[in-house]
Amino acid sequence: MSTEKAIWYVSFAVRDANAGHSRYARQTKTFASEHQAKVFAGTMLDRTDDISAGTINPHMPRRVIAPAAIIDWGGDA
Repeated sequence: MSTEKAIWYVSFAVRDANAGHSRYARQTKTFASEHQAKVFAGTMLDRTDDISAGTINPHMPRRVIAPAAIIDWGGDA
């Protein structure tokens, strides 16, 4: 059985209802492909707008997708 190495991450913050009025829990998930990361980020857009993504070091070329660019980046998923 082969396992694919994760080269993409999606980081997101969601409101933690148990942590007070202004607390957000930040989580990160990893993916083997950019397409998988885009699909996941797209599903998170209805829960939060604080989503970023990118490649995991030392993967090259290095990519970082800022929260302001997530919708455009994920648009072709």
